[in-house]
Amino acid sequence: MTVRSHAASTTAFEDACVGDAMHAGVLTCPPSTSLRTIARMMAQYGIHAVVVTLPDDEGDGELAWRVVSDLALARHAAELDDTSAGGAATEPLVTVHPGDPLARAALLMAEHGTNHLVVVDDPGRPPVGVISTLDLARAFASGRV
Repeated sequence: MTVRSHAASTTAFEDACVGDAMHAGVLTCPPSTSLRTIARMMAQYGIHAVVVTLPDDEGDGELAWRVVSDLALARHAAELDDTSAGGAATEPLVTVHPGDPLARAALLMAEHGTNHLVVVDDPGRPPVGVISTLDLARAFASGRV
């Protein structure tokens, strides 16, 4: 019985996609934003990461550049007012598509040592969401995957 349960969850995991587990929408900021402001954003919205963006080539939109996580805030706790998002963005920007398998997201997180992936429909477009290790845990715990 244990083997059947494991096999069923493996199949569900392989069928699940990023869009099933991600947080739609994303909070962004320019690189000049202070870490104190980012801390307020995280606290207000109950999130663990903010995407740092740069203007796109046409200047009419934003493209994801880096991620400031709650761990970056902890690393710079003594200098929240003196450190910018651009100076503290330590997590590499790794992107996935909403239709990518959840297994791919987990593998990318492990390979790149990051807790957050930025979800994009098209690499040249603004992000549509974020998926975190906590989102993966929720998906695993729900029994959906």
